[in-house]
Amino acid sequence: MPANNRLLPDLLAIADEAAARAMLDWAPGEPSRKAWEKVPGEPVCEADLAVDALLRARLGALLPDAAWLSEESAETPGRSDAPLAWVVDPIDGTRDFVRGRTGWAISIALVEAGDVQLGVLAAPARQERWWAARGAGAFRNGARLAVGAQATLAGARVPLDTMRGVDMDYRMVPKPNGIALRMAMVAGNEADLVAGLRLSGEWDIAAATLIAQEAGAIVTDALGDPIRFNKPDPRVPGLLCGVPAIHEAGLARLRERALKMRGAG
Repeated sequence: MPANNRLLPDLLAIADEAAARAMLDWAPGEPSRKAWEKVPGEPVCEADLAVDALLRARLGALLPDAAWLSEESAETPGRSDAPLAWVVDPIDGTRDFVRGRTGWAISIALVEAGDVQLGVLAAPARQERWWAARGAGAFRNGARLAVGAQATLAGARVPLDTMRGVDMDYRMVPKPNGIALRMAMVAGNEADLVAGLRLSGEWDIAAATLIAQEAGAIVTDALGDPIRFNKPDPRVPGLLCGVPAIHEAGLARLRERALKMRGAG
């Protein structure tokens, strides 16, 4: 077992502690009164900051030499030069969290030399905990995961709110707000494809990338390039996470839109 994988039991315990803290501020169907906007359209809540602080303290004690990258707090100076880094989103899917919906998760990843070695998603409102260690498989609540066998884009299960245009041949399945949970759905054989064109932060997708890959999915950016983590610029230009048989076809559909968006930028 790789040395970092031995940290997994402690990491799962820390994730459980963070999940319990988040649940203190969440109730089903009840909007949060402890939320505001960082900038227009980007919500944050008290639980984001509390979970972030808890994770920074616990993960820092678990692996003091690792750098820190989070959506909600300052990164370690020189972070991208560090051989190890924690990449964290204390609550991915804050919009669902503050609305009392279940489509959010705590995302924790340990990155070494650009690759995620350990990944955990804690989704306590759904009574789910997902994790993966590189080379050791992906699991949800103790059950090993494997992606589905969808062979065509037509009929592929995709978490969406609406369908239009060329995407009308997909089969729409429920869409949690958090991108990490949508990727986990591919790992758990509840979806076949997740695509996105907007810039994401590494913290949004790091843990879910390893979970999906260890379950058999292919994960690239919107142009088909591998995603590296703990980069100096921690933004990811789009995403495609899918079962192997349809990833290339999905990429052909996505790439043209991605190139147009980059050209417009």
